Amino acid sequence: MFEALTNTGRIGTMFGRTIFIYIFTLIAVRLMGKREVGELTPFDLVISLMIAEVAAVVIEDHQAPMIHAIVPIITLSGLQILISFLSLKSEKMRQLLNGSPSILIKNGEIIEEKMKTSRYTIHDLMSQLRENGIFNIQDVEFAILETSGDLTVIPKSQKRGVTPEDLGIDTEYEGIPSILINDGKINYNNLNQVGMSKEWLLNEVEKQGIEDIEDVLLATLDTTGELYVTTKNADKLSERIMDTIPENFH
Repeated sequence: MFEALTNTGRIGTMFGRTIFIYIFTLIAVRLMGKREVGELTPFDLVISLMIAEVAAVVIEDHQAPMIHAIVPIITLSGLQILISFLSLKSEKMRQLLNGSPSILIKNGEIIEEKMKTSRYTIHDLMSQLRENGIFNIQDVEFAILETSGDLTVIPKSQKRGVTPEDLGIDTEYEGIPSILINDGKINYNNLNQVGMSKEWLLNEVEKQGIEDIEDVLLATLDTTGELYVTTKNADKLSERIMDTIPENFH
């Protein structure tokens, strides 16, 4: 009985420590700034791994004081913020920590020296070229290996897609549609930004044959005033686009 109570206490302690370390680590990572995993620099990656290791050790060892996690995480987070600030101010510091982009292809020719220094194989190069929709190296003007590991590809001018500007066609501003309903819930902030009321939205949704707002999976309003509505049950009501532009829409 005593052993069972002891095990229960340990589980409870581990549960509480895990929640605390998670929240504390999450705050620290948020303070370090927003960065996609694929865009982490070597310095960012090392800091992240060290923070994860410190957090894991303290969670597993229930006898270790929480301060053993708090101090290292604060130190590593502060170091990352300091180095990031110095990198913004110093080009040399930025190159030292993050490196610099490498041109792997120039005018359709592979630069072998850059390939070797970047430890980049032909297989890697061809794979990332295909991901960029390029299947012939001769079609490439420049291929630049970024510090994040991504490959930026600039096709030759004759191989680029034709744009409306190339054809001398004027296009209208499109903008970003505003989400007014998401999973049955009205986004009042977006509704106010587009200058519409809840009554107007409910009225327009009813015109789509939808009686209950909770049946709406998504409703968006674009910059031309077109309302797009789709329901949670696609068999009950098909997706429609409303052609009527509201008179009070700006």
